[in-house]
Amino acid sequence: MAFGWIDAQAEQRRRAGLVRTLRPRPADSPLLDLAGNDYLGLAHHPEVVEGAAAAARTWGGGATGSRLVTGTTELHTELERELAAFCGFEAALVFSSGYAANLAAVTALAPHGSLIVSDAGNHASLIDGCRLARGTTQVVGHADPEAVGKALGTHRGPAVVVSDSVFSVDGDAAPLDALAAACREHGAGLVVDDAHGLGVLGEGGRGAPHAAGLAGAEDVVATVTLSKSLGSQGGAVLGPARVIDHLVNAARTFIFDTGLAPAAAGAALAALRLLRREPERAARARAVAGALHAGLTAAGLDAVRPDAAVVSVRAPSPGEAVQWAADCRTAGLAVGCFRPPSVPDGISRLRLTARADLTEAQIDGAVRVIGETRP
Repeated sequence: MAFGWIDAQAEQRRRAGLVRTLRPRPADSPLLDLAGNDYLGLAHHPEVVEGAAAAARTWGGGATGSRLVTGTTELHTELERELAAFCGFEAALVFSSGYAANLAAVTALAPHGSLIVSDAGNHASLIDGCRLARGTTQVVGHADPEAVGKALGTHRGPAVVVSDSVFSVDGDAAPLDALAAACREHGAGLVVDDAHGLGVLGEGGRGAPHAAGLAGAEDVVATVTLSKSLGSQGGAVLGPARVIDHLVNAARTFIFDTGLAPAAAGAALAALRLLRREPERAARARAVAGALHAGLTAAGLDAVRPDAAVVSVRAPSPGEAVQWAADCRTAGLAVGCFRPPSVPDGISRLRLTARADLTEAQIDGAVRVIGETRP
């Protein structure tokens, strides 16, 4: 029977406790949300919502075509200019998602005969970019610049190192300084996925590459998402103008994809301007993450110290992680639940998002619920 093998895989997932289901949320959910990625609390900010609405009224509901045909509006180029300037890069290119931006950066910058050195903890979008690229990929240990240098030393030809700036599972930061040094020793480029750094790290939330003094360097490219700190949708690649021009001509997820919806571009631009005006939001998000970690640790839970706004709490098993997250929901708290294969080390976790707009009472309440519902 066609697709009959699906039933066997579904049964395997059920037995392993790895079944995933969609859970539509209402507009007026009563849950305290520590599961989403709205790090700065801007997704419902009146200025961001109005930015989306005004863009839709002006440009319509969709981009109407790919960026090279009709999908580039003046709003898109305005967002690209301001995003590049804010993060300290020469140029930017906006995509329909952060996933598409990562696929574009890796595949277009790793031609046949090149070497890609990829951190073992990288996000799935970087991994898929490596799989699709024509270069050869070598996976190295997590956050290990020495291993990166050794891998680069075995290759003669174009090479690029790809790494998250902040890893999405445990929230730990990559050693960007040391990675850049290894790249420069061997003449390689560095591609940094700053999805979890933009809006949280660096001066006023300008991101991890800016904090490391790498923004604007000729050998550094950053990718970002507009769907986390900026509370919108979409992604972007930031880098030297000649790299961005190359992506316009060579990145398939740019050339053959419909442009980002104007409403999303308008919301992201409004959020970016708000962050520029209120840079203290970045520091507050980091402070909330620290408070969550301190409270969870004091309660005897195995929480990983955060380097940005992601706080993870380890669970005994996939099934217990799912039940833990469900019990939190029953108690009024939404938390993320990461299980294999989403976690590279096979350890299931609750994943909490620190938000700049959380109050001290909400932080204390979240810690209490997680502690009371532990397996």
